[in-house]
Amino acid sequence: MYAEQTVEMWRNSKEQALGQKEIHSFENHVNFLNYILKDQFQVYLALVDEVVVGMIAYNENEISQLYIHIGFQGIGIGQSLLEKAKEQSTGRLTLHTFEVNMKAQRFYEKHGFKIIGRGYENEENLPDILYEWTSK
Repeated sequence: MYAEQTVEMWRNSKEQALGQKEIHSFENHVNFLNYILKDQFQVYLALVDEVVVGMIAYNENEISQLYIHIGFQGIGIGQSLLEKAKEQSTGRLTLHTFEVNMKAQRFYEKHGFKIIGRGYENEENLPDILYEWTSK
């Protein structure tokens, strides 16, 4: 029901964070959300007045995606979504973020994530950081 709106928010947020255009078509991105991501991860949306303002895709071990609408960043939506993933985790979560995304790095580090690796394992061919959070 909210797929197109979610993908539009996701793409805008990602493009602002990376400073480059999304490499996949809008249609492929919607297909990825509806059929691939949902098979491997729980996907939760944050809505304000029926507008998608955030999304998270996670399982008990990993956060795959976490994006917040550009106009709604910094007010606790990301923290709420992150807490949901932590609560349903095994007590350990990993995630990747891009090195160019300083805002995301500050956010994850503020919420207890530690850097455990660095690399280039992404379609964008940008340096990324592997983070880990543990409940202990």
